[in-house]
Amino acid sequence: MKKVAVIGAGTMGNGIAHTFAQCGFEVSLIDISQDSLDKGLQTIGKNLDRMVKKEKISEADKISTLSNISTFTVMQEGISGVDLVVEAATENMDIKLKIFTQLDEICDDHVVLASNTSSISITKIGAATKRPDKVIGMHFMNPVPVMKLVEIIRGYATSDLVTAQIMQLSRDLKKSPVEVNDYPGFVANRILMPMINEAIYTLYEGVAGVEEIDTVMMLGMAHPMGPLHLADFIGLDVCLSIMEVLHSGFGNPKYAPCPLLVNMVTAGKLGVKSGEGFYDYSDGPRNKKLSQQFVK
Repeated sequence: MKKVAVIGAGTMGNGIAHTFAQCGFEVSLIDISQDSLDKGLQTIGKNLDRMVKKEKISEADKISTLSNISTFTVMQEGISGVDLVVEAATENMDIKLKIFTQLDEICDDHVVLASNTSSISITKIGAATKRPDKVIGMHFMNPVPVMKLVEIIRGYATSDLVTAQIMQLSRDLKKSPVEVNDYPGFVANRILMPMINEAIYTLYEGVAGVEEIDTVMMLGMAHPMGPLHLADFIGLDVCLSIMEVLHSGFGNPKYAPCPLLVNMVTAGKLGVKSGEGFYDYSDGPRNKKLSQQFVK
């Protein structure tokens, strides 16, 4: 696999494209919006500049990485000649099923179709295609160029061969792949999201404030980032979506999203991406302060 298409130029998509390109793969970055593609390339450029400044890569490495990426707004043009497609679109079942149905129709028979979904069933996605044996999950962690883990999710029909190929491909990307089976939330989010949801409940019920909750988890449990800050970083809309998948998939009330999380998403307080969540990021994502709505 030397030619890869990435669907979606948002945070995860541009990070995945960056990672493949830096490892020498020819990458087609596809999005319906040219503006999103331009912003994605700009983000990749800034991240590469940061790596050059830290002397992790050379200026020549940066130029080579950028030259490996081509952008497309027409899917059929972008997937021409690829061996692998990694979908990194919005975490929405209907959108993903539509994309995979389309990809199945226009991709060559040998092409492996992967999803970066953090919670949606790979088995269900695979069932929307005529190649369920070649459909697999590649759940990268954010920020993709930095984080080592890739959660490799086998659907019910995913073949042993494809699983082995994608495990090795992840190692070629200098990542550490972990194979898991297809159940709601997989491993990472089945454990992480209920913890975040419980932290939100702890705030909602007045047990402690935002900074106090995050401080307890950082200093007491050695977490590098508090759960409420992490929720902002992930996106509160994404957290809500995953909790809804867990709640629906298991039918257990312990996975019910906290009403505060629901209200914040409804109000457009999505975290870093909207400029405000539990913290205020109006001065940039690296400059957080307590959101005014949570100031005592």
